[in-house]
Amino acid sequence: MAKAQFHKNQRVYVKPVGTWAVVERVLPQWAKGLDEPIRVFYDVGLGRDFGPEELQREGALAEDSESFSENWRIIRGRNKWQQPEDCGHHPHPGTYPILVTGDSDWGGWRVPGSEYDLDPDRVEMQARIMSSSLRMLGVLQRMLLLVEEDTSNLPDDILSLAKDADEIRSYILDSSNPEAEASPVVDDKLAQEADASAA
Repeated sequence: MAKAQFHKNQRVYVKPVGTWAVVERVLPQWAKGLDEPIRVFYDVGLGRDFGPEELQREGALAEDSESFSENWRIIRGRNKWQQPEDCGHHPHPGTYPILVTGDSDWGGWRVPGSEYDLDPDRVEMQARIMSSSLRMLGVLQRMLLLVEEDTSNLPDDILSLAKDADEIRSYILDSSNPEAEASPVVDDKLAQEADASAA
């Protein structure tokens, strides 16, 4: 037997598509003679129905460390356009970084050879930043949870940083709305302080 995990008009993250959507309809699948549905699917307006394992509620991204458990990593590709002896100024002569974002060692992000050759140290740093970005997002999420627990005793600098962090988090997680609103807790606290200083 299955119970509905999401309700109509609830905002959910659709994992296979990598975007946010709103549940338009809850679609239980009934079997004759049973009091409860055997499965529940959800119509989120993306062309097909999704199962509960394919959706994630809005607050779960902050609470669920599993949402950032993908293994983004750098592998080395063989440099086909230059011999290792011709690129001694590269940090890893004869190779270039490939950022892999899936389970297999293919796909992801890479840079054209000519761009890599212009500034290999810069490209290597970019690859390290990208491969660490999910961990950085997890740190950002944990920091925001701590700030939102108690904003009353925090200095203005921390609240301002938290507001910036919340805007970055919203931009990263909400591809359907890049101008997503910041956390109401952080915004309310900043608004109260602005009103107090104006009075």
